[in-house]
Amino acid sequence: MRDVLPELTAIVRAGGTAGVATVVRTLGSSPRPAGAVMVVAPDGTVTGSVSGGCVEAAVYELATEVVRTGRPALQRYGVGADDPFAVGLTCGGEIDVFVEPVSRSTFPQLETVAERMAAHRPTAVATVIAHPDPAWPGRRLVITADSVHGTLGSARVDDAVTDDARGMLTAGRTGVLTYGPDGERQDIGMEVFVASHAPPPRMLIFGAIDFAAALARQGAILGYRVTVCDARPVFTTAARFPAADEVVVDWPDRYLRAQAEQGAIDARTAICVLTHDPKFDVPTLRVALRLACVGYVGAMGSRRTHDDRLARLRAAGLTDAELSRLASPIGLDLGARTPEETAVSIVAEIIARSWGGGGRPLTEVDGRIHHDVS
Repeated sequence: MRDVLPELTAIVRAGGTAGVATVVRTLGSSPRPAGAVMVVAPDGTVTGSVSGGCVEAAVYELATEVVRTGRPALQRYGVGADDPFAVGLTCGGEIDVFVEPVSRSTFPQLETVAERMAAHRPTAVATVIAHPDPAWPGRRLVITADSVHGTLGSARVDDAVTDDARGMLTAGRTGVLTYGPDGERQDIGMEVFVASHAPPPRMLIFGAIDFAAALARQGAILGYRVTVCDARPVFTTAARFPAADEVVVDWPDRYLRAQAEQGAIDARTAICVLTHDPKFDVPTLRVALRLACVGYVGAMGSRRTHDDRLARLRAAGLTDAELSRLASPIGLDLGARTPEETAVSIVAEIIARSWGGGGRPLTEVDGRIHHDVS
């Protein structure tokens, strides 16, 4: 929802009703994950996507109909063997899309969600997408670690969904929960889609160099909250790194240690050390590689620099297990030369490690294109 939230909130604030389509379940290969959203504005303009183009026209028509009738709908899109000409996904998978009218009356908690997401505060939105009673689909709860807004229809349902949604929010998971019609566990009849809106992942770039500026742009494109940090104030300026969310003048190891102590580093964080200077990168990597939970740690440099760096890190007491977490030389082998090309190779490696990709051309790989989260 994050990528369409500005347009959606503008429509609702103006008193309008938007048709909002959300991918709630994927089966097999699918171009967009659960949680992908498409918004159809009152004037017919479209923001976002649920399939990358495969079924957008059909979803658009359904969204228009849902706004007209006021009745949400859960629709599956995918080509079956018995209906090869049906509207479906060219990748051969299937998606379940929940389409609903969103306005001030149907989603009064939208402002709360927008404010929390803008402040990078974890928030889960739980929406009934299927129920024997046609009045239930579209009801929702907005759930945080210490508060609940709205109701799904009964205290029993609210309590059950709140407990489960908080667990999903902690894990950063989005998906469908199944209950009995009144929240009974180990029963069927009601489906609730929980969208976990965690703060955007962080990319910490150490080294205020031209490669860092290019990497900051790539990180921003991918949705990272980017920080560039260096101890040299003459180079570490906001003007040099306009794509960064934060530009910090500090010793990198001290800044990283402070961020870890504040709980601001998690399994989605990417740490990229580009300094090329042992007095900066060795202390920083010593901190980074000993963090219990971090998604990616990479360091730039030639193979000679890498060998020297490993020797210095071993002398500093790091174990082989800790050193095995280091991506160095940083990036995939793309033959990159310019800062911009190198930035692409770095984010390509981060993506590959995040999703379990091998970094090989798809023409050389059999099996599914889209990897599941490991």
